[in-house]
Amino acid sequence: MVVQVRRVLETDEAAWSRLYEGYRAFYRLDDDARAVSTTWEWVSTAQHGFIGLVASVDDELVGLAHLRRFARPSTATMGLYLDDLFTAPEARGSGVATALLEEAAALAAAEGASVVRWITASDNAAARRVYDRVAAATPWVTYDMKPAAR
Repeated sequence: MVVQVRRVLETDEAAWSRLYEGYRAFYRLDDDARAVSTTWEWVSTAQHGFIGLVASVDDELVGLAHLRRFARPSTATMGLYLDDLFTAPEARGSGVATALLEEAAALAAAEGASVVRWITASDNAAARRVYDRVAAATPWVTYDMKPAAR
């Protein structure tokens, strides 16, 4: 099985949407057509510094990755942040996630970025097995703060 990775194209919208809906379902996010269409707009037009990647096998999209650029003041460098990575259930274990991560690393190198960074759920054992092969887990803990009331 040969996995091909490339930037997302306008013609990918329907297949990408199915994958992204699968991603949202995997993380138990509510169905939200607006969130899917807004994310497609950002990814397909590179808004907010987004880079949309898709992986295909035999011309069928089976995976996606969304990256965005971020500044790293502590090192005075730029990095790429991996917001989303998803492989269709039928393609898991076939190297799709690894191929997408390798392309992210290649993009980071081409842009002179100092890191590709992401978070994942601590109980996502299957994904973490892949991540542990290609990256180092950090000791940092993530926090989310709600915006102040207006």
